Amino acid sequence: MLFQGLPGLSRHLRGLRGLADRVPSQCAACHAWPSQRICNACVARFAQPASRCQRCALRVPTGVAVCGTCLQHPPAFDACLAAVDYAYPWSAALADFKFRADPGWARTLATLLRSTPWVEPAVDAADWVLPVPLSTERLRERGFNQSALLAQHLAGAKADVHSLLRLHATEAQSGLPRAQRLRNLKGAFAVEPARAAALRGQRVVLLDDVMTTGATVHAATLALREAGVAHVAVVVLARTALE
Repeated sequence: MLFQGLPGLSRHLRGLRGLADRVPSQCAACHAWPSQRICNACVARFAQPASRCQRCALRVPTGVAVCGTCLQHPPAFDACLAAVDYAYPWSAALADFKFRADPGWARTLATLLRSTPWVEPAVDAADWVLPVPLSTERLRERGFNQSALLAQHLAGAKADVHSLLRLHATEAQSGLPRAQRLRNLKGAFAVEPARAAALRGQRVVLLDDVMTTGATVHAATLALREAGVAHVAVVVLARTALE
């Protein structure tokens, strides 16, 4: 957070955000009033559980556990869970959350994650929940790390925002093929040296907001494996349909 050096102001802002979360508003999807950020009817309509690959969270036919791509080329992480497709209304909600400086979305989206099949058991089984970090430049620009806010609402004391570091900024990834994304992200992540021993042999949930090609969580997982993490389950709010 940008206000880490101002604890009084930081607590005041958190209090205002918590109050705002409890104030009824207009549903962002159907515009019903009064409502929460997304009303229960729209959650039921737009967040139906889907059959997904257990390794990459892409949609698969019912009864299929692992997609053909993951059978041939298993990802670096052990499992992947996604709450929803990256589509309306969640894509718009994430745009508000990340790019329009609206961290009040964190509680609603974390609740959606928690209600996703197998996410809560994955968090319960994990020793730590690590959000994918932002670069210093992006954090300064945005004012908060959206994945860190989700982790804190989802996992409480298990959320660890200090162990996984982003060493440098990368160019915008959107629109790039997976191979180019992987090149951009090579060496982008590392484990904080003082935390490496505490992570060795541990089970970790790696949390991000959106997964497209999987390049970001792949690169972050490699850094965790190098530190000796035993099991990495990726949890994302939204999964695109692109490989």
